[in-house]
Amino acid sequence: MSYIEVRYPAEKPAFYALLAEQLRLYTAGENDATAVLANASATIRQAFADANWVGFYLVKGQELVLGPFQGKPAVTRIGFGKGVCGTAWARDEAQVVAEVACFAGHIACDCNTHAELVLPLHRADGSIWGVLDMDSVVPGYFTAADRDGLAQALGALPPLP
Repeated sequence: MSYIEVRYPAEKPAFYALLAEQLRLYTAGENDATAVLANASATIRQAFADANWVGFYLVKGQELVLGPFQGKPAVTRIGFGKGVCGTAWARDEAQVVAEVACFAGHIACDCNTHAELVLPLHRADGSIWGVLDMDSVVPGYFTAADRDGLAQALGALPPLP
């Protein structure tokens, strides 16, 4: 399988429908979490022109541990309730941050980042197994429509442990 460049539509519903289809195609039939998340982070990164980091943090005990990602090197462990990722995990609530400098306790990985979006990821039983973390150099880049669209698009991934 090879990656085919696509032009993403400007309209959010069509954009997220195409992203979901790509996620489905690039992860179909795979049951290894690392392989699925690696292709998912690469696919999502390609879709967002102004995202400078896209990746996953996985729940390991009372920490989130860095998983597959696209971008500059990142913090490898984040405590429960710490930073934007740990807050999303602790509250079981997506975080859309227009300016990370205004988020108390933000954990900086790339000093060029302004906006961040973090989505908790759930097992079938409702427990959280990780978070999707996205950063952008553009202030206010992520919106509620992105939060909702990404949550739906991630539903195209195969079930992960």
